[in-house]
Formats: sequence, structure tokens, C-alpha cells
Amino acid sequence: MAGQAVTRPPEEILSLWKREQAQLKARVVDRDTEAWQRDRAFSGLQRVGGVDVSFVKGDSVRACASLVVLSYPELEVVYEDSHMVSLTAPYVSGFLAFREVPFLTELVRRLQEKEPGLMPQVLLVDGNGVLHQRGFGVACHLGVLTELPCIGVAKKLLQVDGLENNALHKEKIRLLQAGGDTFPLVGGSGTVLGMADIRSREYIRRTLGQPGSPASVGESSQKEWKPKACPEGGPGAPADQGRPPEHQRRGPEPGSQEQQKNQQ
Repeated sequence: MAGQAVTRPPEEILSLWKREQAQLKARVVDRDTEAWQRDRAFSGLQRVGGVDVSFVKGDSVRACASLVVLSYPELEVVYEDSHMVSLTAPYVSGFLAFREVPFLTELVRRLQEKEPGLMPQVLLVDGNGVLHQRGFGVACHLGVLTELPCIGVAKKLLQVDGLENNALHKEKIRLLQAGGDTFPLVGGSGTVLGMADIRSREYIRRTLGQPGSPASVGESSQKEWKPKACPEGGPGAPADQGRPPEHQRRGPEPGSQEQQKNQQ
């Protein structure tokens, strides 16, 4: 039986969450601190991790939290950990971390205890970092708590600080044709909040000979690898299953952003 959706927390809880975000934000390191970060060849980068929370279809409470570590540059899986969790906090735009980060930090803690030599040097997080209405998304939150460099990898453009999914933005996306093509997401304040690396649908059709989404071609190859199934039923639906449709969270919710050390 599908779990029941948890209700929106009272305003006093949201105020506490905002206060906690502000306190943790003061600890964000948004500059490159590691030697491999400053080397254009990524010399010294050996392990890359990724974390995600996937929801059971039709269920906004049960989910599968996963951590995968790959060798670099071979991109071979060297560690994986997935387990079912029960979410206690509801999805509230701007506060994704309070719903998902406790389970992600637990995955990192389990890795540290079981295989400390396989700790990733950088974590890719399904969500935003500094591209967030308060400049502190889930990637930042997770990075601060784990003291790991984190990169937010969001599926949709969060339209804050003057960023808009308008004709100009779509034209910039259309011009992304080759692997590695990007453009900076510069907010109205002049701050670079992230990079867009989407390739056009036409490029995917031309390259793969089949219909494709504006997501990068690399994504489709990554989907071929499937992690071990979560206990008690497997990972279920994609991660957005437990979050409202994009049109309902357009103003305050995930896009994509630059690497920072600290996942919203």
C-alpha cells in the first residue's frame, strides 16, 4: 500500500529551516581548494561519487537512497550502497535538503565506516547548489555536512536572480552541439550560478539516429548501468516522482550549477 504524503510543515518549522540554511551557508567554500580541481587535466582525481533519492511510483513516502562511487577516469563502479528509506519531511520548494539530505549523509557515513579508502573526492548530487533562491541548495547542504566537494546536477532551470527559460536561453541551448559545450548561467546580480551543458534534440537525433531529449548524450549511456536493486522492492520511479511537477515549483526550485565545496 502506498505511503501517505506528509503534510506541509507549519511556518515555525519553515522559519527554523531557513535559519539553519543561513547558518550552514556561512560555511560554504565556493572556490577550488583541491589540487585536482586546479589542474585542467584533473590530475589526482581518482574517485567520483553520485547520490540520489528515487521514489516508488505513486508513493511520496517510501524511497530508495543510493550512493555510487566510480574510479576516474575509467568510470568503473568500485562501491555502491542502496537501501529503502521512509521520508518524514514533505517536499517544500526551497527546502529539498530537509527531505533528502539526512539519508544521503547516512550513506556517506556508512561508506566512511566500511570502506574509508573509497571515499569519493567529489560528489554529484541530484539537485541544486548555489543556484537556489537563498543560495544554498541540497548540494551545498550535503557538502557542508560531509565536508566533500559537491556538484549540483539538476534537471530543470531554477528561474531565480533574473534567470529565465526564455527565447534567448533556448537559443543558447540550441548552440550546444559538441561534447563539452557549455555556457554560464549568469544571474541578474552578475554572479555565475552554474553552467548549462544540454545538447539539442536535433544533435541527439543526428548522432544516435533516434529521438532524444535535450539532455546530454552522455546521460543515455549512464542509464545503461543499473545499480543493485534496493531491498524490499527496488528503487522504483525516477527521482522526481516524489516532487511536484516543474510548473508548480518554477520559481523556487532546481536547475544546475557550478562545483562548490560545502546539494535544496
